[in-house]
Amino acid sequence: MTATSVAIPYSQFASSEARTFFPKMLAAGAKAPPLSAPIERSRGFYDRLNSDRAARMRKRYPVTIQHQTIAGVGADVLLPAQGVSAANRHRVLINLHGGAFLWGAGSGGLVEAIPIASLGRIRVITLDYRQGPEYRFPTASEDVEAVYRTLLETHRPGEIGIYGCSAGGILTGEAVARFIADKLPVPGAIGTFCGSLVTMAGDSAYVGPLLNGHGVPAASLDLAMLPYFAGVDASDPMVQPGLSPALLKQFPPTLLITGTRDMAMSSVVHSQALLAQAGVEAELHVWEGMWHSFFSDPELPESRQAYRTIVAFFERHLAPPQEEARP
Repeated sequence: MTATSVAIPYSQFASSEARTFFPKMLAAGAKAPPLSAPIERSRGFYDRLNSDRAARMRKRYPVTIQHQTIAGVGADVLLPAQGVSAANRHRVLINLHGGAFLWGAGSGGLVEAIPIASLGRIRVITLDYRQGPEYRFPTASEDVEAVYRTLLETHRPGEIGIYGCSAGGILTGEAVARFIADKLPVPGAIGTFCGSLVTMAGDSAYVGPLLNGHGVPAASLDLAMLPYFAGVDASDPMVQPGLSPALLKQFPPTLLITGTRDMAMSSVVHSQALLAQAGVEAELHVWEGMWHSFFSDPELPESRQAYRTIVAFFERHLAPPQEEARP
């Protein structure tokens, strides 16, 4: 199918807030540098965008933030201002930020971690893993594994959850695949949002950009196009775990989130089907009218629904507190 000119109205099923916000989102996105832009330009653009989002989030979702180095990896540790709940005293979430494996460190991680730490009343550690173009696969997976090994010294595997959006959703799957290959116990649950266990292909890779005013692209945004994966065999299950049914059988319960205008929707939907075929509990949520990483903007009702969905999923699936030993 080709389309030279098309006008598609915005979904009547989306919230009124989303209908008002959508044109602003398109205008902001039009200013984004292309993937080919100098990396300093892209990182500056997205840091300004995410710093503004994080500031808006902190007004709604109060947290304390402390920068630390864990196993040699930079990290921001977030705690809810009202305190960690009793049920989550021994639980922890690792966040892996999005950003095409090129940007998102710092402010991008805060955007994904602030509402979850506050609403969930749980400690969230968002990692500044190594990215391209300076580094290549599998350095980010190595960083996640190093931090995970450190947390295993003080936590049961079932008390640890991992989640991420876009590149972070992809990295979440890659990290779990690496744990399995290295014979580490898998975490209690994971979340892959707006990016998952296979490359960004399928219908939405073409329809998503069209619905968001960019026209139909000549090709889908394949992982191999990203500098982080330069020279890598994209069929390697450590890159796309969804290509290995045997690997998927060992995955923990997985939450998958996307939207109908997300270029990654087909990838996420297909990943859920692959997990289900492998016998893994895989919970898929698709928000009508929502774009890639829509919940990065906290004012939308759909964003608040997504936060509650994430919090509830980890509450259900992470290991419950053990009884305290009596003296």
